[in-house]
Amino acid sequence: MSSDEQNTGLADAGVSKSGAEDKSALGANTAHSMNAALTANNDTIVLGLETSCDETAASVVLRDQNGRGQVLSSLVRSQMDQHREFGGVVPEIAARAHIECMDELVRGAMAEAGLRFKQLSAVAVTAGPGLIGGLLVGVMSAKAIALVHKLNLIAVNHLEGHALTVGLTEGLKPPFLLLLVSGGHSQILAVRDVGSYQRLGTTIDDALGEAFDKTAKILGLGFPGGPAVERWALGGDATRFKLPRPMKGRPEPHFPLPD
Repeated sequence: MSSDEQNTGLADAGVSKSGAEDKSALGANTAHSMNAALTANNDTIVLGLETSCDETAASVVLRDQNGRGQVLSSLVRSQMDQHREFGGVVPEIAARAHIECMDELVRGAMAEAGLRFKQLSAVAVTAGPGLIGGLLVGVMSAKAIALVHKLNLIAVNHLEGHALTVGLTEGLKPPFLLLLVSGGHSQILAVRDVGSYQRLGTTIDDALGEAFDKTAKILGLGFPGGPAVERWALGGDATRFKLPRPMKGRPEPHFPLPD
């Protein structure tokens, strides 16, 4: 991929864990959508929904007239127990679990924030990349809320959400260099501005989260893989095996796994 193509950055939605290609067609330009969502009020208040994988989340976020962000509520429901016996995330089970708790989490997030729907400026929702069944649950729920309450709807790229969260929590503004490591993605990105990204490096095989889960499954360590592998590694001998350093000396900052 050329540098010009990489400027679209986070729009390369990749492949979902179910194996289905995810083009993130719903992931419209977030910056333009957010501008359209601004109201005449000084503050912007957004209800956000996240259902891209094995956690359901609902949160209410406020941006004041000076651009400062504040999380008014944040509720997350894990599906770890539903997937544990399978050693990984099962897309159909994940989608069903999102449906079962979505209404409860939305009500809880609004109650914790002390707000009514009519006080919202918009509803934001993860539209990709992710598991298609889970994404549909979140997008359709957000569409319904926005339609009933006549609110703006903002489709958010999952990876863009990761990239820009540091602005909300730490007040960091672009440009900055980002190491993005999640269950399904490992990337180095130049964040030039909201909506402007350049991907400098990415995984050429499995992302770190996938590698941990697969390793744990092969070794019979259970799910989720990351904490299990770490526990055993802490008691291991780092010098017992001499592992190769793949792609050593090559200029591109990609993430291969040892052979």
